[in-house]
Amino acid sequence: MSDQPSTNNMKNTEKTVVVPLLVIATILAGMLSPMQSAVNGQVGKLLKDGNASAVVSFGSGLVVMAVIILARRSTRKQFASIPGKIAAKKIPWWNWIAGICGAMVVFSEGASASVLGVATFQTTLISGMVISGLLCDRLGIGVPEKQYFNFPRILGALLAIVATVLVVSPNWEAPKVIALAILPFLAGLLAGWQPAGNSAVAQETGSMLVSITWNFIIGFCVLGGVLLVRVLMGDVSFSLPTAWWMYLGGPLGLLSIALMALLVRGLGLLLLGLASTAGQLIGSVLIDWLIPQLGAQVYLVTVIGALVALIGAGIAMMPSAKKHVAVDELEN
Repeated sequence: MSDQPSTNNMKNTEKTVVVPLLVIATILAGMLSPMQSAVNGQVGKLLKDGNASAVVSFGSGLVVMAVIILARRSTRKQFASIPGKIAAKKIPWWNWIAGICGAMVVFSEGASASVLGVATFQTTLISGMVISGLLCDRLGIGVPEKQYFNFPRILGALLAIVATVLVVSPNWEAPKVIALAILPFLAGLLAGWQPAGNSAVAQETGSMLVSITWNFIIGFCVLGGVLLVRVLMGDVSFSLPTAWWMYLGGPLGLLSIALMALLVRGLGLLLLGLASTAGQLIGSVLIDWLIPQLGAQVYLVTVIGALVALIGAGIAMMPSAKKHVAVDELEN
């Protein structure tokens, strides 16, 4: 009995030390997302086509995942089972095409990130994802229990809209830039149900690695098909980038996914979401500020908008009151 208090104290001490370290690690991992946006944005600027940039990004990521999948017999077998599982229709068909959402995000990076700046791009993307997440929670998409709207969650969505308005406000006199800002916002709205689709495919196939690979295949096929049609019609010419770093977009995205999957075990979804969002926004502002060669200017209102987006995301992640009641009733 005398050892129990000391054991509890040791556990509390470990949590006090480990959790902050995991939060810092998650913030750093979150910075990979704006790095990916910066790379894909520069590829889009070089190739002068967001579609071509997205194909390069998805292609590089697909190569990495193919190597990982083919290296293990179990994942090869799980991947080979996909056609039969699609035919069996055990999960809704839309789960199998969730990769289109990722394709939209990467396309918007190539088409608009270099013009908007990474900070503005990431803030509008995250704002769209906040609103999408609330709608998916309310409709029960990808969650075991519906999350009802309440004041904090509605406030979070409104703050996401305010953040978007703030970061694009320096460009009110440039309609083309404002129009480009719509792309990441729409991509964020679509991205809300992508994790639900990927999770369903992972459960069906028995492997998250297979699910991610399938996600890349769908995105690559959609983007590659559109690009091929445009090339055949003579609307665009396509050539592969020559600089090695321009192929890092896909691998950076994969590394971010892998790190988040590891870190969520020690932090839980709420802390992970807040820390990764903070990392995305902090990293975005730092990239635009520290790399002037990207051509993006960091305004005070951009920083304020990023902070508002982070606050909005934090508020929106709060569970609804009805769920709290249900949990309390179960515990009693």
